[in-house]
Amino acid sequence: MMSSIGMGDEEPSVGISAAFRSDTHEMKLDLGLGGYRTEDLQPYVLNVVNKYLPIEGLAAFNKATAELLFGANSVVIQQQRVATVQSISGTGSLRLAAALIHTHFPASKILISSPTWGNHPNILNDARLPWSEYRYYDPITVGLDFHGMISDIKAAPEGSFVLLHGCAHCPTGIDPTPEQWEIIADVIQEKKHIPLFDVVYQGYASGRVEADASSVRLFAARGMELLVAQSYSKNMGLYAERIGAINVVCSSPDSAQRVKSQLKQLAWAMYSNPPVHGARIVANVVGNSDLFSEWEEELRLMAGRIKILRKKLYDCLSAKDKSGKDWSFFVKHIGMYSYAGLNEAQRENMRNKWHVYMAKDGRMTLTGVSQAKCEYLADAFIDSYHNVS
Repeated sequence: MMSSIGMGDEEPSVGISAAFRSDTHEMKLDLGLGGYRTEDLQPYVLNVVNKYLPIEGLAAFNKATAELLFGANSVVIQQQRVATVQSISGTGSLRLAAALIHTHFPASKILISSPTWGNHPNILNDARLPWSEYRYYDPITVGLDFHGMISDIKAAPEGSFVLLHGCAHCPTGIDPTPEQWEIIADVIQEKKHIPLFDVVYQGYASGRVEADASSVRLFAARGMELLVAQSYSKNMGLYAERIGAINVVCSSPDSAQRVKSQLKQLAWAMYSNPPVHGARIVANVVGNSDLFSEWEEELRLMAGRIKILRKKLYDCLSAKDKSGKDWSFFVKHIGMYSYAGLNEAQRENMRNKWHVYMAKDGRMTLTGVSQAKCEYLADAFIDSYHNVS
């Protein structure tokens, strides 16, 4: 599908500048410039401002983020089949992906999980990209409705786009097993669908950068075309820097170049060029072996604390609740979020009686709990689940 995309038009001043540079006349003047020049007709960089980035972002960041995602030695990287453009964190990356789909595949629709991150529908609606849901959460098991998920993806029109969470599904904390990912890939490949991965927690879910990219790498290794949005807000804490990327794996290097040109054109209309500071941080950390090792160690500490909290909460619930209720989903979920299987009235009881606050959709963030408060939280869950209908 990506091979059908043509080369995007250049920004008009680019062609003028190229013609000017090739002109050898000593009195030549470039009046197509879009920026200030000194009396010597040279660019002027203000002392208080760093030089801005080109539309596609910092080259060192784009290289580092693509290699982190797919592996430096992966076939798609070695064959230069990945179009990578730095964008405004995960949200901006998804918005670029949605714009690319809407512009070049206007008859297509996209499937999103039920539930999904609350901003996914907003992003798709803003791009005027029609979407529908596939089943994901099973309220009975507080786990994955795998049969429903597969059935809905199979039932979608051939060539649909499917939005998948690369790891640590938001808001449920429920991920497919490696075996289930293989089946998901089988179905998507059979239906000629195009996956769009949202990767926010690479390294922060399991504590292992490689493991958290396994779903994306599985699809890439099969030779499939796919899109992947990345964010460094969570796994590097760079919320205010708005640093992320959109990656499009294509069938050939030529297709990748054309797709990148279209992504740049879309980005130019949206925000012109991305911020530099966060890109330099990521490129430095990922590109430096010592810093990368230190980052991985900190990710292991962060992910490890969440795993300890999950186990502590589960132990407290199991010790206190003698009803036979199975609370093991807390240790089966992964990442910083979980669904607790509470209805609206039960969540209101958590808030009004126990002063425990969670999102309206039932999502709870494990990082808001300390080990010292796990027993208190367990009491709140037991009371709300058993005594409020």
